[in-house]
Amino acid sequence: MDIKEIQNLIKFVAKSGASEVKLEMDDIKITIKTGSEDKGESTTILQQIPVSNPIAQAAPVAEVQATVPAVPVAPPADENSKYVTIKSPIIGTFYRKPAPDKPVFVEVGSSIKEGDVLCVIEAMKLFNEIESEISGKIVKILVDDASPVEFDQPLFLVDPS
Repeated sequence: MDIKEIQNLIKFVAKSGASEVKLEMDDIKITIKTGSEDKGESTTILQQIPVSNPIAQAAPVAEVQATVPAVPVAPPADENSKYVTIKSPIIGTFYRKPAPDKPVFVEVGSSIKEGDVLCVIEAMKLFNEIESEISGKIVKILVDDASPVEFDQPLFLVDPS
């Protein structure tokens, strides 16, 4: 089972509303708890079962735990060579506002600086504020409000000049 399959499994469990899912295969055991009962938090436990070649099996588990860095800033795209792309650091649902009755964080044309909140991404009932790592001006918002986003999916185009 590779990382993409594990990420897809986590997304599926989050959308299904199940509180706990256990999956056991030949060389790996996965338990996903959503915390939807009373906690409001989530836990994913990956447990490696010893096999004849443990080094080859341990690498994917370590990579899964390291997939939530700060907001990655991608190199400029060819067609928009002077713009910087801000990408999603996690899988979840993209929201432009902190609450339905509040104004949006940023609009096209908004000036931003490092540390400004650009949006929130809800993942398993937790709302994660996504902050800018660069200063500039929002040129384009690439995702619709309340739509699902993938890890590393482009969210905003920013003109850093």
